Amino acid sequence: MNRQWQKIWIAVTVAMAAFFAGHAMAIEEPAFKTVRSEGAFALRDYDAMIAAEVRVEGSRDKAINAGFSLIADYIFGNNRKKSKIAMTTPVTQAPVSEKIAMTAPVTQSGEGSSWTVRFIMPARYTMETLPQPNDSRVTLVPLPAQRFAVVRFSGLASEAEITERTAQLQAWIVVQKLNPEGAPTLARYDPPWTLWFLRRNELLIPVKAN
Repeated sequence: MNRQWQKIWIAVTVAMAAFFAGHAMAIEEPAFKTVRSEGAFALRDYDAMIAAEVRVEGSRDKAINAGFSLIADYIFGNNRKKSKIAMTTPVTQAPVSEKIAMTAPVTQSGEGSSWTVRFIMPARYTMETLPQPNDSRVTLVPLPAQRFAVVRFSGLASEAEITERTAQLQAWIVVQKLNPEGAPTLARYDPPWTLWFLRRNELLIPVKAN
């Protein structure tokens, strides 16, 4: 790791410690309405939002680390206004497919995979008020309102766990007679030092709104 990345990671660690320290400090999450829920599963309607995203290559873990660093650099001031943007949660990660249209849920892992890593921007911003990134790898993307089928789980979000939870969510979608419209997205809500059994994760698959 070169000095630039070391500085970024130090800034990320300090900032995340400040953000997550103490249960009284609230971290903004995307707004949604629960349409229905059943145990660990839920159907949610999310509001339109804006994401800062990057596309990175490699295994899932390498990609999330690289993507996190790039976007954290942006929100901590590497932008044209040199302004800081509040960190939100979760950090999301989804596979990118260049050959197959994302019309059905898929899973993707392993070296050579492409991933989209996103931070959702605080709701008070618009595309006009968000500072433009200095790094061309970071892109600001408006996301429309969307319905998602969701499954919640704790732990380290290993490949085996993600595969199992994806299969469970797909089965629930079938039972609920929903129509999937894209690939599954992994959402991580906690910083890396959180004890594994306290970590909050979700898998989300976009579905057609009735």
